[in-house]
Amino acid sequence: MVAPDTSKTEPPPPAVWPGTAYPLGATYDGAGTNFSVFSEVAEKVELCLIAKDGVETRVPVEEVDSFVWHAYLPSVVPGQRYGWRIHGPYDPDAGLRCDPSKLLLDPYGKAFDGVFDGDSSLTTYGEDSIHHTMSTVVINPFFDWQSDRAPKRPYHETIIYEAHVKGLTMTHPGIPADLRGTYAGLAHPVVIDYLKELGITAIELMPVHQFMQDQTLVDQGLRNYWGYNSFGFLAPHNEYASARKPGATVSEFKAMVRALHAEGIEVILDVVYNHTAEGNHEGPTICFRGIDNAAYYRLVDGDAAKYMDYTGTGNSLNVRHPHTLQLIMDSLRYWVLEMHVDGFRFDLASTLARELHDVDKLSAFFDLVQQDPVVSQVKLIAEPWDVGEGGYQVGNFPGLWTEWNGKYRDTVRDYWRGEPATLGEFASRLTGSSDLYEATGRRPGASINFVIAHDGFTLRDLVSYNEKHNEANGEDNKDGESHNRSWNCGVEGPTDDPEILELRARQSRNILATLMLSQGTPMLAHGDEFGRTQNGNNNVYCQDSPLAWMDWTMLESGADLVEFTRNVIALRRKHPVFRRRRFFEGKPIRTGEQSRDIAWLTPAGEEMTLEDWDSGFGKSLAVFLNGNGIAAPNHRGERVLDDSFLLCFNAYHEELRFETPDSVYASQWSVELDTALPTGKGTGTIVAGEAVNVAGRSLLVLRRTA
Repeated sequence: MVAPDTSKTEPPPPAVWPGTAYPLGATYDGAGTNFSVFSEVAEKVELCLIAKDGVETRVPVEEVDSFVWHAYLPSVVPGQRYGWRIHGPYDPDAGLRCDPSKLLLDPYGKAFDGVFDGDSSLTTYGEDSIHHTMSTVVINPFFDWQSDRAPKRPYHETIIYEAHVKGLTMTHPGIPADLRGTYAGLAHPVVIDYLKELGITAIELMPVHQFMQDQTLVDQGLRNYWGYNSFGFLAPHNEYASARKPGATVSEFKAMVRALHAEGIEVILDVVYNHTAEGNHEGPTICFRGIDNAAYYRLVDGDAAKYMDYTGTGNSLNVRHPHTLQLIMDSLRYWVLEMHVDGFRFDLASTLARELHDVDKLSAFFDLVQQDPVVSQVKLIAEPWDVGEGGYQVGNFPGLWTEWNGKYRDTVRDYWRGEPATLGEFASRLTGSSDLYEATGRRPGASINFVIAHDGFTLRDLVSYNEKHNEANGEDNKDGESHNRSWNCGVEGPTDDPEILELRARQSRNILATLMLSQGTPMLAHGDEFGRTQNGNNNVYCQDSPLAWMDWTMLESGADLVEFTRNVIALRRKHPVFRRRRFFEGKPIRTGEQSRDIAWLTPAGEEMTLEDWDSGFGKSLAVFLNGNGIAAPNHRGERVLDDSFLLCFNAYHEELRFETPDSVYASQWSVELDTALPTGKGTGTIVAGEAVNVAGRSLLVLRRTA
């Protein structure tokens, strides 16, 4: 009798229990894993378990409640790779795109493994994609958070540092080579100490949700650097993890948050819920499209084969559908409750407000956020525009939200490059943009003030280039914004001219000082504090290279600017008058024993008149900030008395004499900050009524000392 050949015997099928419909995704409970996926169009669903050698085991999912398919597998533990196969109708003209030949990623996946290789099977109906796509990974949800506590700092005491996980850490010599470009690298003491010394209280990370490399970029030898191409809304991007074990990305991210929190630094995530990486109707089928196309995406009325595109990326998420809204809200809660992040900046947030076509601030998404006991309590920052009609919505978001203030950016750029007749607008932006936010009951902190962000010129390039130089992107310099409100100070790009270099340095200090001394919540872009350059490229979304990374060797050449930045941030943090909780009232300078909180003055020391505000000259003014007139108590209920300041702004190209006002304001002033000096540290005292010379294109800050 011949013994049976057991070498080819397939393992017995895994045990399958009914499981539960919620929570969606894969949830390990210490004994096994519950799997759950929503699909209203599915006729049959298979859970695909993928072994280390790539062998696939298909498990039919029989249980379905309210279109949620679920099963519990007691044999499945963390590290297991898996995907879904959805059987159902394929009729693109009707918006139906089920294709069981596609291994689909879990919309609720918390970790992913592998790569997309660009194979035709990702886009062609009927071709199996299992060996050409990523897979979802079951994670271990347990983590020792120790004594982690969220810093919970109010907006007016917050200083945001917009950064990129890889770009911030990739070249830092103090970070071990194997940790550069990773979450662990960002958590390294040399990075955290640097942020603390600078005065940063919150780091806003560019997208860390799992994203996809655009095949068109890969074919050109480029990469999606920014990461605004998400598909995994509950998973940290795996390429930013130093740990290579599938699923270990999650614990590394948590350790980063814990380390930042321990030093009082909040973590804000730049999130992209307006579209996904699947692109337009010709894009790959990797997840949502194959699970339930019409539920997850906005389809074109009358042409359901195509997608509404309010984002310029090929598709827009269908926030009108309850399961898509649930995905977004579940994602937000997961990042707060499980990953301990402190807030979110929503990319192209106007898209999330589109119920039918118009942007509606009372849309279902905002209603859900408003009533959610978790999400409503963290920082919520909107990028208040998209590329659709009526998409520019600065100032129009609901009261719970803060906004990237694009009008602040444009006004400050115009003022310091000498554009005429911007004084009134400049004054409004300097004082917190009450014209945009006060009507909705919001405070100055609702204005996220920025002059530089990832999208556009760096600060150094803003003062060094009149035109964009994006040739390296392979689009004939047609990509990126052409109207940058920049000024090269006389020469385009690099120069050895000492006068131009000094002017550029002064302009950089002017912008940084204005940013930090404005009412609102300031945001600094990483590397601007030491003069980071992208050589005039204002759209480095595809430049995952030294062109876009922070060059830490510039710390030495940019030491003065770093010191200046520290000084002006310290000035803001020390004095509540620069970070008021409420808007200025601006009452008459004397009403009995009361004095008003702000006064606008001409260089002659006289109060501004309507004619002065409308003057075509419009390049110079002074503002008195009365520290003793702060009417609003601080967040502890204490009435705050602060020093008073006189800020002398001179955007004119020549030196101007500013007459200090009479003794009603102060009898003596001392120089607190002077942007004409490399580190801003000035000296000297001025008595009331005495003139002080303010260098051309500079800002002088005087503090009342008597």
